Amino acid sequence: MDLILLGKAVILGVVEGLTEFLPISSTGHLILVGDLLNFNDERGKAFEVIIQFGAILAVCWEFREKLWRVASTARTSAISRRFILNLLIASIPAMGLAFIFGKYIKAVLFSPIPVASAFIVGALVIFWAENRQKKVMARKNHIQSVDDLSPLDALKVGLAQCAALIPGTSRSGATIIGGMLFGLPRTVATEFSFFLAIPVIGGATAYELLKLWKNPVSLSGEFTWAIVIGFISAFISAFICVRWLIHYVAGHDFIPFAWYRIVFGLLVLVSAYSGLVAWSH
Repeated sequence: MDLILLGKAVILGVVEGLTEFLPISSTGHLILVGDLLNFNDERGKAFEVIIQFGAILAVCWEFREKLWRVASTARTSAISRRFILNLLIASIPAMGLAFIFGKYIKAVLFSPIPVASAFIVGALVIFWAENRQKKVMARKNHIQSVDDLSPLDALKVGLAQCAALIPGTSRSGATIIGGMLFGLPRTVATEFSFFLAIPVIGGATAYELLKLWKNPVSLSGEFTWAIVIGFISAFISAFICVRWLIHYVAGHDFIPFAWYRIVFGLLVLVSAYSGLVAWSH
C-alpha cells in the first residue's frame, strides 16, 4: 500500500470538497495542489475529475427531499418538469463546448500560470457582479426560488457556465455570478448552481471512468484505493461546505472570496516569476 499516494488522495479530496461549490475554482486549486504534490500526470487529472462526484453526492444528500420530490412528481407536476428541463438546458452549452474543445483546453490552460491569472480576472468579475447585485435587488424581483426560473433564465446561466471551461474561473462561480449578473438573487443563483453541478460533473465523471475502463492498466490496485479515499474525503468536506454556504449566502456577499482569489493568484504568480516555486508549464 502506497501511503504517500493515499495521503495525496486525502489532501486532494479535501481540497475538492471545500472548493467545489465556492466561487474560487476547485479545478484551479486541484491543478495547483496536484502540481505541488507531483500528482499532475494523466492519471492525476482523471483522479481529479472522478473525485468531484463525491462532492456531487454530498449535494444529492443535502437536497435529497427536493430531488426525490422532483423525480416522483415529474409526470404530474409542471413545476417538476420545468425544473428538469431547466437543468438540461443549462447543462448543454458547457458540456457541448467541453466535448469539442476539452483536449485543447487541458493541453494549453491546465497549468498554474493561466490558473492564477484566471483567479485574478474572476475576482474582478465578482466585484462587478456584487456592485450590480445591490442595484438589482433594490428593485422587486419575482424570482424567489429555483422553481421560479424560466427556461430562458436557465439558458443564460448555462451560457455563463461556459466560462468555467477556463481553469481557475470556477464552475460554481461562473453559474452563481453569471446568474446574479442576469438578475437572479444570490441565494437562488447559488442553489441552482448546486443542482446544475449534478448533470455537468456527473457526465464528466462518467466520461473519465469510461476512459479508465478502456485502459485497465491505469486501474492498478493502489490507484483504485486512492480514488476511493479521495472520493470519501471529497464527500465529507463538500457536505460540510454546502451546509455552511447555504447559511452564508443568506446574509453575506462574495466579496471576501474575490479578495481571496486576488491574493491567492498573486502568490502563485509571484512565486512562479521569482523562482520560489518551480511550477510546471
